[in-house]
Amino acid sequence: MLDLSSAIAAWPDPPSASLAVTTPLANVAAAGDTTRVSRIASISKLLATLTALVAFEEGTIGLDDPAGRPGATVRHLLAHAAGYGFEGDEPVANVGVRRIYSNTGIEHLADYVAAQAGMPFAQYQHEAVIAPLGMTHTELRGSPAYEVFSNVDDLVLLAREFLSPMLIDQSTLAEATTPQWPLLKGVLPGFGSHDPNTWGLGFEIKANKSPHWTAPTNSPTTFGHFGGAGTFLWVDPELKAAAVAISGTPFDTWAVEAWPATNAQIVQLLRPRR
Repeated sequence: MLDLSSAIAAWPDPPSASLAVTTPLANVAAAGDTTRVSRIASISKLLATLTALVAFEEGTIGLDDPAGRPGATVRHLLAHAAGYGFEGDEPVANVGVRRIYSNTGIEHLADYVAAQAGMPFAQYQHEAVIAPLGMTHTELRGSPAYEVFSNVDDLVLLAREFLSPMLIDQSTLAEATTPQWPLLKGVLPGFGSHDPNTWGLGFEIKANKSPHWTAPTNSPTTFGHFGGAGTFLWVDPELKAAAVAISGTPFDTWAVEAWPATNAQIVQLLRPRR
């Protein structure tokens, strides 16, 4: 396995950072202490997404069920199209007219799954996703939008599920990584306004966004999420590979510069493997 220590050397606190690159079956590169547990911030939303998709396949919920505010559905909540602001229940736009990144929407999604399943969301998530994937160091400790604690080793298992799903059908993953309301514009936090601001069901899709936190050389079909705690997870279907990072330093302008450069190194590493 290749060492990626040089790729994170320019990050603010390299000793606290960890990074791994994986194919569907095995890691191909790593750096740092990939066992160190920390809050993964908005990468939590990917776990909430997968939990909702399992619930959908089990018949517990429907993607077009009414959920959250009047006029919104599960699909709207997952696609950040329900008109909620970043925080708080007070709507800031009509349903389906803008892409507004929202913790509140994901929290309402979790509440709906819990109500339909008849159990707390954390329990459902553990039984439906965390335990089956063997994510033994992962725990939801608060909001399902941003308060999961995990490590890179566990997040690699999640990334592999998105590369080659076992908990959900490939067709469900394809639906979730297809742009929803594809013409909606909005702000990608930290990277400015985009028109369109492409999003699937819970997954941010790179499409033609620039600037972006992945590499310019990542394919437009790349999907994933980054988090305010300095975390990211991306899956590039064309490369048939994924990358996971926990920086140990909160997201700020350093990441806007460092992450695309790091991810470009990763893509360069993977290209000959295609």
